[in-house]
Formats: sequence, structure tokens, C-alpha cells
Amino acid sequence: METVCRALSPVLEGAILQDVVIRQFSLRFPVPPNFHDKLVSRRIVKVQRRAKYLIIELDDRGVIIGHLGMSGRMTIYRAGDNVPLPGRHDHIDFKVVGGDLVRFSDPRRFGLMILTEAGILKEHALIKNLGPEPLNPDFTGAALADRLKGCKSSIKSALLDQRKVAGLGNIYVCESLFRSGISPKRRAKNVQGIRAIKLMQSVQSVLTEALEAGGSSIQDHIQPNGKLGYFQKSFQVYGREGAACPSCNCDWLVTGGIKRIIQAGRSTFYCPRKQR
Repeated sequence: METVCRALSPVLEGAILQDVVIRQFSLRFPVPPNFHDKLVSRRIVKVQRRAKYLIIELDDRGVIIGHLGMSGRMTIYRAGDNVPLPGRHDHIDFKVVGGDLVRFSDPRRFGLMILTEAGILKEHALIKNLGPEPLNPDFTGAALADRLKGCKSSIKSALLDQRKVAGLGNIYVCESLFRSGISPKRRAKNVQGIRAIKLMQSVQSVLTEALEAGGSSIQDHIQPNGKLGYFQKSFQVYGREGAACPSCNCDWLVTGGIKRIIQAGRSTFYCPRKQR
């Protein structure tokens, strides 16, 4: 979502919404019936994110909360581009004065586009229980350790819990645990002290590198400007079941290389020797 925000900001911030075309109201949550009327003629003040939610602030203190679900995307068409006719999964078009258009598509319809107000955003049901942002200055090893105290689940499951840490997905959790040398099966409550510091540092380095690479394009992710991310070229464990571990000298013939297990319904990739 951070790469989406970075692409949308220069197009939408300061722009006036000329029209909003809604073709599908039945998403994860229904698109509000007044969505069009509330947005047309409004100026967009800010495009940002909280965890995996897109936050678009308007000049009347209204706020759009968006989410891309599992397969959604936002696509930017600049004024003068040849905009294709909408397909069956192209649910909402945001047209701005000057000719630019942003199209929200979502084949599985797990995403959402709803409205709230700036004054109550922090208390919105989707936002209020989110954990700290991992790239904010206040996300320290001590802060992470505090969030994990008493947590009986695996560290892998805990990091995917948006109430513990906001915005982490399966790929980046696997890569972060590998870099920190922590087993995904370790109890979260036991990740304290130096382990928590190493994990915090690994999370931040993985996310920073992924943002610089435009995210990871495997399956559905394409940036709003149409470019692919390429962080997948830097994966050390994710999707590499059976491959040799890239940073230890374990005997591949003995260990079988990187392992894949299922945790909370998601694939986990790790090196049993490096990660303890």
C-alpha cells in the first residue's frame, strides 16, 4: 500500500474530483450510496496510508478509506492516455479536473471503498486497533518486545496480526524472520531483548528495500503507474522451498534446503539451521 500511495499522491493531491463512476457497490463492505455525491467537486488534500488501508482526505474533512483486498489495484491514466473500456472487475473510476483518471479494480471484491470523517478516523472500527507502523521512529526493539509480551502464538502469526504491528504481509514477515535468525515457530512472547532488536531492524531493512524496489510483483501486484515491483528478485527464502540457504553453510544434501510449512493458513519459508 505504501507504493500505491507514493504513486497516487502526485496525481491526486490538490486535484478536484470531477466525477466518480461506480459500477459495483457490492465489495467487502458495500460502497456507500452517497459515495458519488459526497466526492464530486471536492478537492483531495492528502493521500496516505494506515497499515494496509488507503486514506484519502478531502477539503471538507471527509475521508475515503480504501483497501485493495487480495487482488485489487489502483491504475493511473494520465490526461491524453488511451483509457481502455472498463472490464467486469473495474469497479470505480475517480476522474479529476484536468483529465487524469484513477481506476479501482478488484476481481475478488475483497477490497473496499467507504467514507468517514477526519475527526473520527482514529476511532473508526477498521483503524482504532491497529498496531504501530514499523517504519515510524517510535517502532523500536523495546516497543516490539512490549507488543509481544504474553503472546502465546508463533512469532510468524503475531507479526501478521495487524494489532501487533501494522502493515506487514506474509512475504515481508518471512524475509524479516530469516534476516533476524528467528524461527517462525518460536513463541512470540519469547522474542525479547536482543532478539526483538534484531527483528525490528530486519523488518525495517526489508520494508525499506522493498519500497525502493517498488514492492514485490508475484501474481497480482502492479504499481498504479503500470510498473512492476522487483523486490521478488531479492527474496532469500520466500517461495524458495528446497533451495540452498543463501547465508549459512548447511549441507543442502542433508537438510534439504529451505523448508515450507503452513501457519495460520499461510505458507512460511525458513531455514531450520539459521533460524532458531
